[in-house]
Amino acid sequence: MDKHYLTSLFAPDSIVVFAGAAPTPQAQALVAALKAQAFSGTLSFLDIHTTGTLADLAQTRADLAVIALPPEDVAAALEVAGRIKCRSALVVSSGINATLAADLHRVAKRHSMHLLGPNCLGFQSPRRGLNASVAGALAAQGHLALVSQSGALTASILDWAQQNAVGFSTVVSLGPNTAVDLAQVLDYLANDAHTHSIVVYMEGISDARRFMSALRAAANAKPVVVLKAGHKAGGNKAAQTHSGTIVGSDDVFDAALRRAGAVRVHSFVQLFSAAKCLASRYRAVGKRLAIVTNGGGPGVLAADWICEINLQLGTLSPATVVALRPQLPPLATLTDLVDLSEDATPAHYLAAVQAASADPQIDGLLVIHSPKGGCDASAIATALAEFMPRTTKPLLTCWMGDASVGDARTLLNAAAIPTFRTPEAAVGAFGNIASFYQNQRLLQQTPPPLSALAKPDIEGARLLIESVLAERRKVLTEMESKALLAAFHIPVTHTVLARSANEAMMIATQLGYPVALKIDSPDISHKSDVDGVALNIANAVGVRDTYNDMVALVARQMPQARINGVTVQNMARHKRGREIYIGLVTDDPFGPVIAFGAGGTMIELLNDRAMELPPLNQFLARSLIDRSRVAETLGEWRGASPVDMHALEQVLMRVSEMVCALPQLREMDINPVIVDASGAVAVDARIVIDSAPVGHSGRGQSYQHLAILPYPTHYEHVWPLRGGGQYAVRAIRPDDAQMLQDLVRGLSAESRYFRYVSMLSELPPSMLSRFTLMDYDREMALVAVFKERSVADGGSITETERILGVSRFITNPDSTSCEFSLVVADTYSGQGLGTRLMLSIMEVAREKGLSEIEGLVLASNPGMLKLMRGLGFTVKPFAEDPDFRLVAHNL
Repeated sequence: MDKHYLTSLFAPDSIVVFAGAAPTPQAQALVAALKAQAFSGTLSFLDIHTTGTLADLAQTRADLAVIALPPEDVAAALEVAGRIKCRSALVVSSGINATLAADLHRVAKRHSMHLLGPNCLGFQSPRRGLNASVAGALAAQGHLALVSQSGALTASILDWAQQNAVGFSTVVSLGPNTAVDLAQVLDYLANDAHTHSIVVYMEGISDARRFMSALRAAANAKPVVVLKAGHKAGGNKAAQTHSGTIVGSDDVFDAALRRAGAVRVHSFVQLFSAAKCLASRYRAVGKRLAIVTNGGGPGVLAADWICEINLQLGTLSPATVVALRPQLPPLATLTDLVDLSEDATPAHYLAAVQAASADPQIDGLLVIHSPKGGCDASAIATALAEFMPRTTKPLLTCWMGDASVGDARTLLNAAAIPTFRTPEAAVGAFGNIASFYQNQRLLQQTPPPLSALAKPDIEGARLLIESVLAERRKVLTEMESKALLAAFHIPVTHTVLARSANEAMMIATQLGYPVALKIDSPDISHKSDVDGVALNIANAVGVRDTYNDMVALVARQMPQARINGVTVQNMARHKRGREIYIGLVTDDPFGPVIAFGAGGTMIELLNDRAMELPPLNQFLARSLIDRSRVAETLGEWRGASPVDMHALEQVLMRVSEMVCALPQLREMDINPVIVDASGAVAVDARIVIDSAPVGHSGRGQSYQHLAILPYPTHYEHVWPLRGGGQYAVRAIRPDDAQMLQDLVRGLSAESRYFRYVSMLSELPPSMLSRFTLMDYDREMALVAVFKERSVADGGSITETERILGVSRFITNPDSTSCEFSLVVADTYSGQGLGTRLMLSIMEVAREKGLSEIEGLVLASNPGMLKLMRGLGFTVKPFAEDPDFRLVAHNL
């Protein structure tokens, strides 16, 4: 149970090949690829048309069945593979339509086989000498994994890699209609110790929740670089047709990748340069890239590209400039670029790089060298190679030219210093490193469905939505939309509905002039398009005349529209206020996405829209604001005071609460939100709703309409501790990593061995990150947290938290059962924590709809076996290893 469930597919010990007596050209290529090198396991061949008895068939055993037959024979071969107990199957056969593929899926599911294919090129595992593909010769061995949804691109990448000394841990080609999908492959690679970084070419996904769960887990463990087709509308449509998967909006996909902690590139060349940089030990902590060069022209090109891709040119601090200048040639300049001049020597380069690396204003360094007479390019490269181990900041190089710098590039590559032929390519590579750091910060955020702000009136909001749906309407009126916003404490302008001109005058007089009038109709979505908006009306006569003219004009333009009347509201009196747009779009497949940008009547022309997947917290809300172009106007601008950013962040968090609590929301345009130094107010709103998605009642806490599950606050409970005090049981968070490490370090050697079946003294970083960041859907970890109070010398009281124990489960591939683990601090053993943690994790698994929980316990661990029996678990021998016992409990 410690092996990944796809081990039998990608790391089999035995393979049986179905190729037929008269193999097709594709089958011949596959067999040749399998035999071209020595596979570390056993390889056998089987013809489904061979006569024999069931007893003969029973003698064949294999982890993996590889099928390369004509489409009409594939189902029969898959049936045979199931009967001989193959745990996985690879179908390389092409030309299989969706209907036949669905039949193959059913056969594989009936036999509990993992099916890769059909219509794919297969996979390669160079470390095991396994080339189960028709994608070309076996790739060189390395630590980079490749997953591609295009067979043609897989073959092209492997061909390119051979000429560029790029090695792979695993190569997987995913065709349309495959049962083992991209999410499952990512999950396997995230747990593969031989894979250090992952590159993905993708065209679409079939299940956003599973994809995001797997991608977040993978990107949390190792760098993931994604090249996605369909960046533009035409490519988007072509990708959907080719891959048979859902593509969705490219802007939303960008938002999803950022939130998952992955890096997106837009070209084939960038894919591997990004992977190479991210696989290094360096991690940029900002966007400030310093340029050290011996030529002004290349340095300026690099600086231009820094501005183009929204990085920052890193400049030396005054103190660094003063200390460095005496060490450089007289003609060197340090104002913006560190231009060493044509007289630069290896010593000059080294001095500049050392100074820039130590400067706190610099996040990364790009060293550019242009061939100069009398300058030794290799000597400069050697100086950098010797310096590299002493820096913690990303160091990239660009040795321009060709014939005279070849040896220098070889030296840089040998020292694992990323080197590029053009300044733009080098700057782009640093941009990927900076994006990775920023996206990793987004990945670590696990917001709850509701913020710590005042509790919204969720039940009132649901009743409003239900009443509108009962009238068979989907578009809320302005009054209804503002009522929904108000239920979540979003400030709105005071709006009153008038059903006659006289009533409008009285309302306007009470509200105070000037006022705005807007037509109110459930059949009119965009009021300004039908002249249904009038602003800055200053007196009663103007209100009366405007009311009558507006109703008559709208009635002529839309005679079928139902007109309830006209709303009257104060004009928003925000001095130097900025007009902001906050919205909601529903993407297929990622679901609801929150949008932010410049608002007002020119919203379509400005086209300023940043996006983020819910749920949001304050950090994510600020990040969303900062990615918009309008963010530049929110500070002190042209004499206007800075806006109240806290108020704007709160509106975004309130919108996030709406999205989490109300799965019926489909579209929302709050435009404009006027924000200034005194706060923010929603002036107008348009909301579109529909019935809750299938499988979601709209009242529970399943949040199935979201691509990323919120932090499950409802699992938190406080329990008494024997001997006094109390502890809280809650879901684990990414910021619990250090407390979890302290728990493991504090365990006895025996307890660590019982839990991890290893002599490790602490959790390695990859395991620590995997244990503390999760999707909360397919797995769960509950921690028992104890708060300790201590009194300092000055009498002040400090409070620290300690994890006393952890229980967790991960859902098995069958989606009906799960595997658990449990560990409790030795000093708290026997105080009921283990029982409480197990009962709590079992309750979570039961809530998730799982029917069985199981686990492996060492036979030499009597305390755990006693606890399991006390909780009603059955204890049986484990057939695969006599040192373990299999414990299980029906939920």
